[in-house]
Amino acid sequence: MRIGDLATRTGLTTRTIRFYEGSGLLPSPPRTANGYRDYPDTSVPRLSFVRDAQRAGLTLAEIRSVLALRDDGQAPCGHVTGLIQEHLSDIERRLAELAATRDALRLLADRAAATDPAACGADDICTIVHPARP
Repeated sequence: MRIGDLATRTGLTTRTIRFYEGSGLLPSPPRTANGYRDYPDTSVPRLSFVRDAQRAGLTLAEIRSVLALRDDGQAPCGHVTGLIQEHLSDIERRLAELAATRDALRLLADRAAATDPAACGADDICTIVHPARP
């Protein structure tokens, strides 16, 4: 099938399909006599997988590694499970960091609400962020 048909069937743009091909996520298809790419039907589920894997947070390099395993005839389930666990751990770490930042900002907001700007000394940059020490 031609690239326009593949784009319609996958919901991707032709530019994205060419990018995936250039990135090694989609094998280069054979060309017709007049030079058009002739994608096999197997390109549709492959591109759908790439799109879904990206939505799940996998990087293109990770997706490429999954596809390489499948292309070598191996089931990539164990590898994918490891990638998912890594991403979940990273998300949990980032959520904890965001929660700590939120808590710190709430304390600063409370301090800001109770601060009289007229009481700020010339030696202080900002007592909301860095309170004056006695």
